[in-house]
Amino acid sequence: MEERSPHDRAERQREFAECVLPEVEMLFRVAMTLTARPDQAEELVRGTLARAYRTFDRRDGRQPRTWLLTLMHQERTDRRRARGRRPRRDRGAGPGPAPAGASGPPAKPVVLGQSFHEVVDIALAALPVRYRQVVRLVDMDGLSYAEAAGSLGMSEATVKSRLRRARRRIRVRLAAAGLVPGRGER
Repeated sequence: MEERSPHDRAERQREFAECVLPEVEMLFRVAMTLTARPDQAEELVRGTLARAYRTFDRRDGRQPRTWLLTLMHQERTDRRRARGRRPRRDRGAGPGPAPAGASGPPAKPVVLGQSFHEVVDIALAALPVRYRQVVRLVDMDGLSYAEAAGSLGMSEATVKSRLRRARRRIRVRLAAAGLVPGRGER
């Protein structure tokens, strides 16, 4: 390994801080979605940051968020393998039948009250983990489809499909509670 001068090391640390530190909060939110425990999320973020520091010179530099999410996925996979667990592939039973979503103009705005948020929280909690993860990453944490796909180790198409199914299930719950128009009521 090539020896770096103190100036080179300081420059590398500055570049690392500029590239990575703005993304730490996002990494923690994603880690919380993936692990659901703060201590495990912190360990996953620390491992991701250590991996990022080791591989910093090999990154392409164009999309630091996507690079970091890919590293987080690799770190999570390596940790699972080290514990003797293979990463789960959610290819088991799919979602139950859900009514097809109607296309057309967007629904009229609904005045949001406490009952709306309660129904959404209940609907979100009722989703299978594979759907809940994509909703949290895309709709709550603001990740792009590509970023969510990278952090979960799946294709963008899978993220889009799961998100569409999850949103449909949430909408069905909201319609059942009378908080949004149901099918054919627009």
